[in-house]
Amino acid sequence: MPNLNKDPIRIAIFDNHALVRAGIRLLINNQPGMELVGETGNLSEGLEIIASQDPDVILLELNLVGQSEFDVVPCLVKGSERARLILVTGINDSQVLHKAVEDGVMGVVFKTQPPETLIKSIQKVHAGEAWLERSMIANVLNRRTRNHTPIDPEKESIAQLSEREMQVIRLIGQGYKNKKISTKLCISETTVRHHLTSIYSKLGVSDRLELLVFAHRNDLVNPTNI
Repeated sequence: MPNLNKDPIRIAIFDNHALVRAGIRLLINNQPGMELVGETGNLSEGLEIIASQDPDVILLELNLVGQSEFDVVPCLVKGSERARLILVTGINDSQVLHKAVEDGVMGVVFKTQPPETLIKSIQKVHAGEAWLERSMIANVLNRRTRNHTPIDPEKESIAQLSEREMQVIRLIGQGYKNKKISTKLCISETTVRHHLTSIYSKLGVSDRLELLVFAHRNDLVNPTNI
């Protein structure tokens, strides 16, 4: 999936293992449409990179010097309002991974997966999509939904949605990506992206994962009438 934006995707690598950083660095430097803007294994240095370089995507492991693994993601989210986080990890502890996603990680790539998986995850997450296994999404959604009660302002936001926007939300709730949504609704991918921008604005969400949480919490993913 090529980067359709004029500017390259600006990427930072935060991992305490120098060999891991070297491998990812080589991969990024050989990828058109991507630019490495910083790397470190130290959290404080990572926050400095965020402040000075303003990366689009941060590839991180939870082993950064200067912080416990459970606090790394909240610190990075607080340090950058814009960067999207992808956990590139050797950790296979579901509790740790689910907390990372709940704290703000938009993608999870395991270090055992092939390099092309990491490249694709960067492109998807940069485009506003989540890169997570279905079981992980379901678990996070269930946990978040149990902790939220629908409130009137959300119902008012839903009332602003057009029928077409509702159709897009239902398809996203079924796991459809933009290309398949465009085919299903007989519209262009550009139009799908326009609908998503409008949906995000009306519902007060910032990305696809937050939209999924909102949609499940308010029972908007009923597949009927699509």
